[in-house]
Formats: sequence, C-alpha cells, structure tokens
Amino acid sequence: MEHDVTGAESVAGTVSLAQIREEPLSVDEVLAAVQDPTCGGITVFVGVVRDHDRGQDVASLDYSIHPTAQARLTEVAGVVAARSGAVRLAALHRSGHLEIGDIAVVVAASAPHRDGAFAACRDLIDTLKAEVPIWKHQHLGAGGTEWVGMP
Repeated sequence: MEHDVTGAESVAGTVSLAQIREEPLSVDEVLAAVQDPTCGGITVFVGVVRDHDRGQDVASLDYSIHPTAQARLTEVAGVVAARSGAVRLAALHRSGHLEIGDIAVVVAASAPHRDGAFAACRDLIDTLKAEVPIWKHQHLGAGGTEWVGMP
C-alpha cells in the first residue's frame, strides 16, 4: 500500500513528499525531495526499530494505520511547513511488519540556514508522532505483544 502526496504547497513552506508505505523506505529519496538551490541546510531524522522498549526486549513490530492517517500526515506536514518559514519538508512512514533495524520513519527539512532546517525537522517528527494515527504493535522477546500509541 502506498499513499502519495507530492507538491502540496503551504503558505510559507513546501511539502515535497508525504507518504505512508508498506515497502522499505529510502533515506536518499527523502533527501532528494528536500534539496533546493535556495536552501543551505538540510536536516534528516531516521527512526529505526530498536530491540527494546521500556525495559522489555522487542523481537519485531507491526505498524497499523487508521484510514485517515495519510490525510492527517499530509495535513500535519502542511501545518509544520506553514509555521516554519521558507522550508521544504518530506516525510515517509512505514506500515506493516518491520524487523529490528528496519527504517520506520524518515523526515527531512531544508531551509536557507541550518537553524531553520533543524527546527522544522524536529517539529515535523514530533508533530507526526503526536498527531498521525499510526499505531505500533510490538512483538516482545518473551513472547507477548503490546500496543503502543493507541488513543
């Protein structure tokens, strides 16, 4: 499953890529999406599946997405772009089954200067995690499971 939004413009910034995918994510694709000759700073955040969470071993996980998740990701990226000034933003998030070490999310921001890129990238990942309905079902090393991020 791939959901696509490209070229969505906001008042202050631009969202060049905002997708949720079952396929493995490409850091290079996200980096290319924010490159712009007017931007001298690019910041990239890559979130990977780790082998532990809150004191428990994690074997793998599954991301489930609400039917509104793609629309919400697009909206969140647009809001962050609008409040971040002259930036270019991109975000990819996985859905489905992931193993330890797999890339779960990639976000990037470019801006004329590094401080704007850092701030916008941080804002995008923090807002995405807080507001886009994507839930993590962790398979624990001890054999149990747990849901993380459910409302």
